[in-house]
Amino acid sequence: MEQYRSQLLQEEVFHTRLENGLQVYLLRKPGYRRFYATVATRYGSVDSRFVPPGGHEPVEVPAGIAHFLEHKLFEEEGGNVFDRFAERGASANAFTSYTLTAYLFSCTSSFHENLRTLLDFVAKPYFTDELVEKERGIIEQELKMYEDHPDRVLVRNLLQALYHANPVRIDIGGTVESVRQITSEQLYTCYQTFYHPSNMVLFAAGDLDPEATLQVIREAAPNGQARAEIQRFYPEEPATVRERRVEQRMAVSRPRYALGLKDPVTGLTGEALMRREIAHNMLLHMLFGRSSPAYHRLYEAGLIDDGFGAYYTASPLYGHAVIGGETDDPDRLHQEIVGLLEDFRREGFAEADFQRAKRQALGAFLDAFNSLEFIAHNFISYHFQEGNFFRYPEIIQEMPAEELRSYLDFFDLDRAAISIVRPR
Repeated sequence: MEQYRSQLLQEEVFHTRLENGLQVYLLRKPGYRRFYATVATRYGSVDSRFVPPGGHEPVEVPAGIAHFLEHKLFEEEGGNVFDRFAERGASANAFTSYTLTAYLFSCTSSFHENLRTLLDFVAKPYFTDELVEKERGIIEQELKMYEDHPDRVLVRNLLQALYHANPVRIDIGGTVESVRQITSEQLYTCYQTFYHPSNMVLFAAGDLDPEATLQVIREAAPNGQARAEIQRFYPEEPATVRERRVEQRMAVSRPRYALGLKDPVTGLTGEALMRREIAHNMLLHMLFGRSSPAYHRLYEAGLIDDGFGAYYTASPLYGHAVIGGETDDPDRLHQEIVGLLEDFRREGFAEADFQRAKRQALGAFLDAFNSLEFIAHNFISYHFQEGNFFRYPEIIQEMPAEELRSYLDFFDLDRAAISIVRPR
């Protein structure tokens, strides 16, 4: 196994690639009483057009099928996998994002047995038309429930305003109409395309023995040879926003407001993408962090509360910032935020503000690094983007103020959209 050691974090990761293509990363955390493991595939809600194995032409599947497949994979003939984990005192779960699907468990004992179960059920799909139809009803109810969740509606509407064609504008679960089109044959096609070990990664952390754990993985992982990279197709996305403003009325006590800024720069991977994400979040913290003058001004004016925040997120396919929260006066809050963004883009920031943002970013990272979930989820996410998550704090330390100043044009309001949810 290869070894990577972070001097700053004082952590060591063991890595190997199996013959079937599966990438394995093991993080030993001496003294931890809990183990955490996740196996993930680079397959998310945006991957709806691709060439299946042995095919020559791309196929297109309904929106939400990655999330549907995640639900179905826990079922097996005669029961479901949750029962097997529960028998050994393990807690299992899964999630689908725009760019990946992950299956995970946490336990304090029987780590190797639970690890075998994780690898076993992910490698053995079981779908019947009857079970697919049953799951369809469950997911439809889930999607209808989301329609009553104001914060989710707020962000969904914002993404639909920011993006013309990028599939990030569609809810990860799809729509009721798209879910009704999903068939068991399509589920098998997606599984056979995206659930090959060559497209997957396993990350485990805890007070584990790397060699013994790797031996368990070798025995439990499916046999086979590595496969070529999957051909995926995504629509072209212009730099402009689709709509400037979208409003919806719901049964809420207070309005919700969100301003989105669309990043025209896409296609970045690896450290370049990590640097851009870190820099943009540092800029947003300087402007809207709780220690910033702008935050105090908006708070004292009664325009925001403790739920107000700002963040930037990106992948090779998209990038955007979201700023907002609950407010009694969304129109006045919008005017204030527009003025703050224009001033910030024109005037920039002081060195003291930059150093404070750098310390905050590093402190927040080191504090979160105590969580095995935080480490695992971020590690696999950056792995699929060709980045090394353990470089994250080093990039923060190395980053110069001039690099952040070069990104100030991101706050161009010509690429902004707003979403508002008002009471009925």
